[in-house]
Amino acid sequence: MTPTDTTLTSQDPVTLPAPEAAPAPVPPPVSPLRAFWAEYRESWIAVIALAVVVLVVLAALLAPWITPQDPYDIANLSLMDARRPPGYVGAEGYTHWLGTDANGRDLLSAILYGLRISLQMGLVAGLVALSVGTTLGLVAAHSGGRIETAIMRIVDLQLSFPAILLALVLVAMLGQGKGQLIAALVAAQYAYFARTAYGAAAAERRKDYVEAAHSVPLSARRIVFRHILPNIMPPLIVVATVQIANSIALEATLSFLGLGLPVTEPSLGMLISNGFQYMMSGRYWISIYPGIALIILIVAINLVGDQIRDQLNPRLKR
Repeated sequence: MTPTDTTLTSQDPVTLPAPEAAPAPVPPPVSPLRAFWAEYRESWIAVIALAVVVLVVLAALLAPWITPQDPYDIANLSLMDARRPPGYVGAEGYTHWLGTDANGRDLLSAILYGLRISLQMGLVAGLVALSVGTTLGLVAAHSGGRIETAIMRIVDLQLSFPAILLALVLVAMLGQGKGQLIAALVAAQYAYFARTAYGAAAAERRKDYVEAAHSVPLSARRIVFRHILPNIMPPLIVVATVQIANSIALEATLSFLGLGLPVTEPSLGMLISNGFQYMMSGRYWISIYPGIALIILIVAINLVGDQIRDQLNPRLKR
């Protein structure tokens, strides 16, 4: 073969082109809820608090099936079992693991039923106060002028008084009962939502998308509830978690003072009040155990609310 011959032979090496690198796999999109949970579970304290809240809610919902006694059925209560210590075996043959109160109620059953009332009052009052306060705050922020001044001056006036004082006055005027108690809790709590909604909506009102919606033009109701409201929900969610815990504590306070629900439906506050007079005689369990249950519930809800606040507010993220 001559040097000028370029024909390949079987001994000549063949250089193959390098294979192209495979494209990197595109990660699937992460849903906002999944991302929120991934960040939430980074705090083990918040995860434990959420687990406690879930367990308390489940125990309260399942109370009729997991408790040995209906504490609201006064006809089946035996005074022979009154003020018995924890672990006492009653006349019905079952063990009172947390003891009994002055009326012979099984304290474990009474606490779980009392949790049902506390959660019901807190959730209903919190949601109604959220709806009323948010609506007033949005109307004030979007309307401006005299309407804004009138609404916000009333809100500011109410915020200048303690919530417990307003609730005491309203319950004394309305009387006892679930409806009256919820109305008093809503009236004492809605101003916090109104102030929060007004501040967030006033900031959103100056943004370009609201001005564009006005120029279309869209109706005021559509602008407020379809465009502004979704953008102010994060701070309202945070306030709602805190106010639900405050509503539970406020209801317990009113019941402790004898202004809550009737004696036939004992809540945690009433259970604490019923055992308060026996504290110095050594029968501590009548008040201590309901008080511990109330503290655990309120602290757990507040811890969950603190974690949600940290995640929804970038300036407070750790």
